[in-house]
This record gives sequence, structure tokens and C-alpha cells, in this order.
Amino acid sequence: MKITDIRTYVTMPRPGRPWLFVEVHTDGGVTGLGECTLYHGNHIVSESVHAIKQLIMGLDPAHIEEIWQRIFRRYLRIGARGIISAVASAIDIALWDIKGKVLGVPIYQLMGGPVRDHVPLYTHVPNIWYENATIQGVVEFAKKTKADGYEAIKTDPFKWARQKKGPFQGASFVEQLTPKIIEEAVEWISVLREALGSDYELLVEAHARFDVPTAIRIARALEPLNPFWFEEPVPPESYDALRQVREKTSLPISVGESLLTRYDFVPIFEERLAEYIMPDVCWAGGISELRRIGAMAESYYVRFSPHDALGPVNIMASFHVCMTMPNLYRQECFHNYFDDFGKVITPMFDFHDGAIWPSDQPGLGMELNHEGVAKYALDPKDPRANYFPV
Repeated sequence: MKITDIRTYVTMPRPGRPWLFVEVHTDGGVTGLGECTLYHGNHIVSESVHAIKQLIMGLDPAHIEEIWQRIFRRYLRIGARGIISAVASAIDIALWDIKGKVLGVPIYQLMGGPVRDHVPLYTHVPNIWYENATIQGVVEFAKKTKADGYEAIKTDPFKWARQKKGPFQGASFVEQLTPKIIEEAVEWISVLREALGSDYELLVEAHARFDVPTAIRIARALEPLNPFWFEEPVPPESYDALRQVREKTSLPISVGESLLTRYDFVPIFEERLAEYIMPDVCWAGGISELRRIGAMAESYYVRFSPHDALGPVNIMASFHVCMTMPNLYRQECFHNYFDDFGKVITPMFDFHDGAIWPSDQPGLGMELNHEGVAKYALDPKDPRANYFPV
């Protein structure tokens, strides 16, 4: 069997969330599904898929590792992380999907089989600073989410300090928060802590936005509220910055959605810079690389918790790896996206009681619903296909 074509689709059943899917076609009639959504750059990734596909046309889709290495190594001179690793991710996921379909088994069975019978999730409440939510409304949302069986919730409580007017409006500079903004964030986490209980797993997200002194002030202010982790307190470019924060707080640190491929994670493990890692299967290198990163984390007794803020392939590809990982904490999700997932994929995966449950469907266990994809289709160059409100 040989690869004959690679196709991309941008679709947006959920406003503000344009998802980029990839299909790998073969001359054996088997098609694999992948994803490499990059909300603010889907057009760049889509064009890159079509440029890179020439490297692998005519190859055997069963040669997953060869194809991963061929893509990654070809572009080392200009950097194989970022756009390149996202393209490699989508193709890698699709190739695992093909292999599972050919052999008639779910992907997790190809990786040694399951170590659990379901994958526990953590989810999100709306972020009050940029989703027009009220504290009262978010507390009600959080209580219902807990009642639905989700045992962990994450939120970003930090108001933007960046300029909202003038020539630098919306510029994503590294931020220094004022004492008032930090105080408001702590108050917000206090309200959630009181609503959810002292033993509930409440995760705090920082979106890699802050300079070192701001991150340290935030961490120390949050310590009395016992958040389960403090996520990406500083930008990913400096391990030294992360080390400074790590040394000044007792809060567990989580990093990884901005780290790409196993090589970016080596200093995290060797220098003990985080207790939790959260690589994204659609950015870091696909199922092949996610599995390797998780196994590296296991050898350091670091918990593995894949990032997920994209479309349905993202969560299902991660799910298959999570089924095989002894050091799993939880898999991230936006459970309020699930109804929209069902508009563009079939069948919908089984989720209840705050977890995803396996099926015996081969490969990923889902296909694109092309009628649904077409209904919400966008041209990759359409500004709406490259928009993310954060």
C-alpha cells in the first residue's frame, strides 16, 4: 500500500474555533485522519502540509517512524519545531489511524495495550477576563461541572495587562501584572475554591504570559489556596526563567503545551523543572512523539497530562496514548466543545462521569463527517480561519 494524496480541511462548527484536519489517502482505499489546528495560523499550516506532502508521496503508510524522521530531519536547518512539527503531528496521527484500520484494532492496542479501562479528564470553566463571563455565572458552571463527574477544573484568572488602545493594541508582550490585577486573580481563585471545596483539584493557568517577578508574586499569593498546579508561569524560551520561579514557590508546576518534540522536554526532566508535563499531540510530533515524551516522563516519575484545546482528533489521538501510560494524571478537555465535535466527526466517542471510555473501533475510532465539515467549511485564508480570541 502507498500514500497517494494528503488533503486538508478547515471547518468551524464552533464560533471562534476553526479546526484544521488532515486526511492521508492510500491506494488501498484506507484513509487516515489527523489534525494540526493552529487557530491563528491555520493557513500557514495548511500550505505547509501541501508543500511537505511531496516528501512522502508513494511511501508505505506502515513506515510511520521513517516518515516522521523524514519530515523532521529534512527541515532541521530552519527549525523542525513549530509549523513543521505540527504538520508531522497530523500526518503521524493519520498513519497510526491507517495502521489500526488495516489491522482491525484501536491504536492503543498497537502500543502494548491498555493499562486502564478509561481516561479521566480535567476540564475548564470560562475565563472571566476574556469570555464575558461573570463570577457568579462561572461558579454555577463550575458546580454543575463537578456534579457531572469532573474531578478537576482549570482556569486562567489573570486580567490582561497588555495595552487595549493605541498602536500596540493586542500585542502579546511578556506581561508584568499590577498588584491590583494579582489581587483580583487571587480573589477569583478564592471564590472557586470555596465553591468547589478544599479537596477539589483546581488548576491555575497562566498561558506563559508573565515575567519572572510577576510569576513569583502570583505563585506566592496563590499558595494558601492550594491550587493543584501552576501552569506555564513564564514563556517557554528560557529554562532559567522557569527555574527561578520553580525555586521560589511550593506550588507544583506544569509545562509543555509550548514545548515541541522530546528534545524540548529533556531539560525539564534533567533539571526537575516541573512535576507535570502537558505536550500537545497535534503540535509536539503526533502519537509517536507523545508516546516517547510520556515514557521519558515516567522514568523521572513526572506525571503526564496531554494538552487539549483543539478539535476532536486532538483529544482522541491523545486518548489512545493515555490508555497506555502508567504515569497519566488526567487528559485535558473542553467538555463544552463535545456537542460541536459531533457535528464534524462520526461516531462520537463515549464520554461520561468525567472520563472517556474506549471502544473496539479500529484506528482512532472516528471519521470525518464530510457533510458536516462542508457545512462549516472555511477557506484557509479566510480571516475567520485564523482567528483565536485569546
